[in-house]
Amino acid sequence: MLKGFRDFIMKGNVVDMAVGVVIGVSFGAVVTAMVKDLITPLIGVFGGTPDFSGVSFTLNNSKFYVGDFLNTLISFLLLSAVIYFAVILPMNRLTKKMKGDVKPEPTEKQCAECLSMIPIKAMRCKFCTALQESN
Repeated sequence: MLKGFRDFIMKGNVVDMAVGVVIGVSFGAVVTAMVKDLITPLIGVFGGTPDFSGVSFTLNNSKFYVGDFLNTLISFLLLSAVIYFAVILPMNRLTKKMKGDVKPEPTEKQCAECLSMIPIKAMRCKFCTALQESN
């Protein structure tokens, strides 16, 4: 029974996932601190620090704290924007460059008559002189 558990724990997937979770939590703390300590005060310079925690309403003796929800929603949107623009976009560009996904524009096309390769801007095939469709 313990051997099976040890084999399960030692599989690469479980260890990789554990490392990913730990790094993800740490990275989340960094991004949260950046939004809280840098982005929100920057917004406060222009329009005052947004704080909606006092906004609420009561309905049948039940108090609804709409302001806390708005604070959380604004924090989520700021956090998402920072992650997207500071992490996702640069990583996508880097990944695309590393993979070489950028395909060069074609410089030749195939003649419809003789199937020879001719320059893409050619109006007439240099081998069979057939007229080519313009692009």
